Amino acid sequence: MAATLSEKIEDLLTPVVADLGLELVDLEYQRESHGWVLRVFLDKDGGINLDQCAEASREFSTLLDVEDLIDTAYQLEVSSPGLERPLKKIADFERFAGQLAKIKTLLSCDPDQRGYARKTFVGELVGIEDDVILLRQTDKKGGEVRFSLNQIDRANLEFEF
Repeated sequence: MAATLSEKIEDLLTPVVADLGLELVDLEYQRESHGWVLRVFLDKDGGINLDQCAEASREFSTLLDVEDLIDTAYQLEVSSPGLERPLKKIADFERFAGQLAKIKTLLSCDPDQRGYARKTFVGELVGIEDDVILLRQTDKKGGEVRFSLNQIDRANLEFEF
């Protein structure tokens, strides 16, 4: 199976990210009103700073120019994923257990038998059990819901004010 351009870029950048002691959280390559944009979101325990983003950007820029994977002009943006960090991998859900998260499923479902299907669930990440993500809902009714990774469209940490 042929890899997508985003997958090829991720494969190219991953060793550089590891050498810098960082984690590749997410990568987006998309056309926007002003042209193509390659966004790379990096993190590490304790957070990432501007100098680390700048260093990674220089490394990525040189490598992408040499490898010439992208045949159109694009803008490279390297940043932190922010306070509402996306959760993509099983390891993310394990690492952030105990924190508030929002999960949006691909299809409407009623995993807690409340009598109505929905796609959005907010609660405390409990952890992982047999590759199933456990979320303790923080609304009035509460209760624990379970999702496999392939049921999830998007998931991210939620920031409480």
